[in-house]
Amino acid sequence: MTPHRARVPGTGTIVAFRTLPGLTMKTLSTLLGTTLILIAAVPAQAQPAAPTAAAAACPKLLQHSFPRLQDEKPQPLCQYAGKVLLVVNTASFCGFTPQYEGLEALHAKYGPQGLVVLGFPSNDFGQQEPKDGKEIADFCFNTYGVKFPMFAKSVVKPGPNANPLFAQLTLATGKAPGWNFHKYLVGRDGQAIGSYGSNVTPTGAQLVGAIEKALAAKP
Repeated sequence: MTPHRARVPGTGTIVAFRTLPGLTMKTLSTLLGTTLILIAAVPAQAQPAAPTAAAAACPKLLQHSFPRLQDEKPQPLCQYAGKVLLVVNTASFCGFTPQYEGLEALHAKYGPQGLVVLGFPSNDFGQQEPKDGKEIADFCFNTYGVKFPMFAKSVVKPGPNANPLFAQLTLATGKAPGWNFHKYLVGRDGQAIGSYGSNVTPTGAQLVGAIEKALAAKP
């Protein structure tokens, strides 16, 4: 074999090589140029897409989607990332049903500061929510003027069919709903702050104080 040095066509690169007998420099130059063209024509291997900023910013607790009460259109909870959330299981025929009024008052007063009340109707306790979604939505709006987000009826008691949000909140706080209108407070960082039983009224000092503290905290 004969040693040679040559410049790669179209580049400033000089390569050292040995040729087989009978292989001319002109032929080698042509082969090198063809090789570079072929290499350039090979598409770059696609890299896995990096998580979007929105996905990365959504806490694990909110990585769920639930049907909206009125029309069952899927609603991703990630849209509430960075908000303070009050998650409540509700019912239409319960002694605590008038708490809807207080919950809507909280939503209206503290909504501009970042509070969102989320209502989840359930028939788990005393079968006090037998209505379908449209009937529940009409009842809540017509009776209590409810405007905060509400979702389709679901199971909130611990078990294999439990609403996954309530399952996580139960695990995080160590307290499962014992009746209708149990309340969970979630901070802007997506971490559960507290669990409040049915007897804790929405506009009472205990819950209002916790909400105001959560709103004031930095995420």
